[in-house]
Formats: sequence, C-alpha cells, structure tokens
Amino acid sequence: MTEAHASTHPSRLRFWALLIVLPSAFAVLLALGTWQVQRLAWKQQLLASIEQRSQMEPAGIGAIEQALAEGRPVEYRTATATGEFFHDGEQHFFATFNGQTGYYVYTPLELADARYLLVNRGFVPYDLKEADTRPESLTPGVQTVTGLVREKLTEKPSFIVPDNDEAKNIYYWKDLDRMAANAGLPEDAVLPFFLDADATPVPGGLPRGGVTVIDLPNNHLQYAITWYGLAAALAGVGLFAWFRRKS
Repeated sequence: MTEAHASTHPSRLRFWALLIVLPSAFAVLLALGTWQVQRLAWKQQLLASIEQRSQMEPAGIGAIEQALAEGRPVEYRTATATGEFFHDGEQHFFATFNGQTGYYVYTPLELADARYLLVNRGFVPYDLKEADTRPESLTPGVQTVTGLVREKLTEKPSFIVPDNDEAKNIYYWKDLDRMAANAGLPEDAVLPFFLDADATPVPGGLPRGGVTVIDLPNNHLQYAITWYGLAAALAGVGLFAWFRRKS
C-alpha cells in the first residue's frame, strides 16, 4: 500500500460513515420538529378549551359530576356550590401569592345532601395559618361559593415536590383523599374534585380568593424551530462534505 493510499483510506471511511449517519440523524431531527408542531396544535386547542370553560356561566355541582361521569374535562370550569363550611376541617396548602408566603385554605363545604366539597377559599399570610388567628374568616351559616373546578391529582406531580406534612396540616401537593381524611370527612361522602373560590370579598378580607392562575407553558413553537433548525444545519454539513468530496 502506498503512503498516499494509506492517508486517504481513513478519510474515505469517515466520508462514508458520515454519509450513512447523516440521513438517520436528519430524519430524527425532522421527526422531533414535526412532533413539536403536533404538540403545538394540541396545546393551542387545550388552551382554547380551558379559556372557554373558564368563561362559561357557572354550573351546578350536579352538572360537574355529570361531565366527569361522561368523561368530559372539567378542569377550570366555572361552577357554584352552596352549603355550610366545616371550619374545623381546614387544610392548609403552602403557597406564595403576590410575593407573600402563606397558605391556601382548603375548607370542606357540607352540601345539602350531606356530602362534602373541598373548597380552596384563598390565601392567608404565613402567620395567620391557624383559624383561631382570624376568627372573622370563619363565616357561619349557608354560603354560596363560585369559582373554578380543579380536578383531583392521582399522584405527586414531581419527585422534587416535598411530601405532605399531615401532622402539621401543611400540604405541598393537593392530595384530595388525604386532605379529606385529615379533616375527618367520611371517605364515601367527598366529591372527587376541588373548587377554587373566585375573588368575591369575604368578611375580614381573608382568605383572599381568586388565587387560581391559568398559566400553561406553550413553548412548542420554539422547540419545533430548534429541531428544524438543527436539521437544516445538519443538511448543510452533509452537502458541504459531499461537494468537497466531489471537488
């Protein structure tokens, strides 16, 4: 083998290896970009559906239950419920609101049929967690609450979320079943969703309702552009290598 042939042999191997690998990588990048375009269409449809549900006339609890039974989404659906608050069963979800640390107060609302609905009444500052520090918030008698339905979580959203501290009545994720149990509610008498109260003022101003933020990230267009851009760059590299080889 001549010295010239030996020096060009590895170069040919690299060229043909590149020729084999590039189309596969290009196809993968195109597929990822197309997948993100599909996800973008899905996310836009989801956001439009949520916006529509959140702007509808409030539905009664029976209508929400019917929708769930039929498999229709109820997340962020406006709804209204009437009953008496069981203030002794308050549960506290650690949260920040408008830059202030505190808790969302989840209080069981006993309905006329003796079932319970866990209502997120809103935010209280950190030092007002316990109900006896804000007696004016313990509204007596029959109350009507309007707000947004929130569906029950089936598991902790992420491993980085701390475990709930039921002994201290502090929740870091909304485990409806454990909240209900910790409040002493009958297991078979609790509705399988929450209601986030709207910003209607309450006596004493606390808890402060209207804390729900509908903010679903939608970065799929950015991701699609990134993947398609990488595919275009890879195609450019492949063409450059091809024409250089031919020259």
